[in-house]
Amino acid sequence: MIDLETRDVAVNGITLHVTAQGEGPLVVLCHGFPETAYAWRHQLPALARVGFRAVAPDLRGYGASDSPADAAAFTTLDVIGDLVALIESEGADDAVIVGGDWGASIAWQAAQLRPDRFRAVVALGVPMMRRAPVAPCRLFPKTESAAFYTHYFNEPGVAESEFERDISATLRAIYFAASGDAGPRDDPRTPNPFGMVATGLGLLHSLPVPQTLPAWLTPSDLAAFVQSYTTSGFRGGLNYYRNLDRNWALQGALEGKRVEVPALYLVGERDTGLAIPGMAQIIEAMPALVPQLRAAEVIPGAGHWLQQEAPEAVNKALVDFLRSL
Repeated sequence: MIDLETRDVAVNGITLHVTAQGEGPLVVLCHGFPETAYAWRHQLPALARVGFRAVAPDLRGYGASDSPADAAAFTTLDVIGDLVALIESEGADDAVIVGGDWGASIAWQAAQLRPDRFRAVVALGVPMMRRAPVAPCRLFPKTESAAFYTHYFNEPGVAESEFERDISATLRAIYFAASGDAGPRDDPRTPNPFGMVATGLGLLHSLPVPQTLPAWLTPSDLAAFVQSYTTSGFRGGLNYYRNLDRNWALQGALEGKRVEVPALYLVGERDTGLAIPGMAQIIEAMPALVPQLRAAEVIPGAGHWLQQEAPEAVNKALVDFLRSL
């Protein structure tokens, strides 16, 4: 039995709460929204058992980590700075970075920006893609009757108020609706929390709150997430969305730069992102941006919370990739 460690680490002007397990080459695991380091509960022991040191931080703004007061302190570059310092705190020269959802976007850019520190990358759900021709605020749809969820998240205090009214119900609704349990993404009856939000109704209005948890999320798992968001609230996680346009502007400095380290991409067959028009073409085009992409694998039946929903498939793919390095 390899012990699970938790500790607070001073990095980049803030403190991150970190969960770690194992000894060996370093693997840094980056969660998405609305998750925490607990999303990697199945990967930490699996990686430790085969000789890696797996480290999963609550990213800035989440769980027991610091959440800066300034919303502008949540750009992708701020988070990458945290992770570079985390590698140093581990006494390592570099790490393989693994991310899901927002963590995948961060992982791609970390490997693109600092291949000296991030020697390989694994992304779950979100593919590497070219910089959009215009900023997200202009790209994502918005009408008088509805707006894309990122616009809704951009309004300070609004989504926080909705989500924090009943944290357990919020997480149950979002986790279920974006999971494979909700149904096929080409079925219009399948709920999607990451779509259009009706004006004045909120994101949760159209989402069912399941009375029975999906098999991959036990009552104790849900309780762990609820406890984290009771501590932190949702403001920190939502601030990542409030920097989408700023991230886009900063990405201009990386225009034309490829991800030059070994890479693996995994996506659930029922991931919400696959419903976005053109996503299949973006995934097919990845080798031009990621010349060392080893594989782009689709995990049958799974949805957006891939490492939680299909841990055995993810762990096998992850371990095989790490060993190949």
